[in-house]
Amino acid sequence: MKRLIVLGAAMFLAISLQAQTEEELKAQQSPKKAEIAKLQGEVDALQAKIDALPGWKYGAFGTIGGNISKFNDWFSQGTPNVSSGNITVTGNAFANKLEDKYFWRNSLNVNLGWVKFDDQDDATDDDSFREATDVFNVSSLYGYKLTETLAASALGEYRTTILNNFNDPGYLDLGIGATWTPIENLVVVVHPLNYNFVFSDNDAVFESSLGAKIVADYTRQIGQIAFKSNLSAFASYKSSDLSNWTWTNGFAYTLWKKIGVGFDFGLRGNKQEALNFAQTTLGDTTLGFDDIDNQVQSYWVLGLSYSF
Repeated sequence: MKRLIVLGAAMFLAISLQAQTEEELKAQQSPKKAEIAKLQGEVDALQAKIDALPGWKYGAFGTIGGNISKFNDWFSQGTPNVSSGNITVTGNAFANKLEDKYFWRNSLNVNLGWVKFDDQDDATDDDSFREATDVFNVSSLYGYKLTETLAASALGEYRTTILNNFNDPGYLDLGIGATWTPIENLVVVVHPLNYNFVFSDNDAVFESSLGAKIVADYTRQIGQIAFKSNLSAFASYKSSDLSNWTWTNGFAYTLWKKIGVGFDFGLRGNKQEALNFAQTTLGDTTLGFDDIDNQVQSYWVLGLSYSF
């Protein structure tokens, strides 16, 4: 009995000492956490002042997603001997010059993807990687400040594909109007005088026209999260069939140093592209805009990210 009492007392004392030690360590930890939070706040405040200084500002982040697989005699699937792969690379970059009286904002968005599905039992099967996603967009916006939030501006924007059918179609927007910056990191462009140049071998479908250009861009870094959202729309004065819009979004979360997880997705509406695809696929050049369903185009990519 005595031994049980002594053993119980020893266990109780050990637990009490451990609890006391843990509480003491937590008590020492709390003021250090508060000090770190204070220092981080001061660092963020200094970074905000640095960002507000005139001059060039640069930044970039991107996502790499991919997988490669190979099956041999895997009879549970329809093609037991197959090698497949998927590789996608996206990039978002900017170079902005911000001065007291004017600004010059430049941005680049690239999304390239390749896919492979090689049925080794089919001698006619294509065993190479083929182009899948293909997006290239570059823009340059110059503005002369009329007030702190409003500027007279000129915009040049070019969109096309680069892996396949380069500049077929290609879109070049040139226009003038106003730019509004209601809050930091948000840029809204409204250009009522804009010409949308369309380059393509199929002149029967693709047509250039005069219209209005609207762009909304939000780019920001919050702690370990970097994101960019860009909406670019053209409204043709000649016909709504010649209008188009593209909305792209990129997110990157840094896990270790500059490496993390990235997610990109995009949506597009373009009736000229839809009609061209329908005519090419069906081999019927008599199809018109009223004969097609202008479905929203989309893509998304999830993978590793790297921030510069």
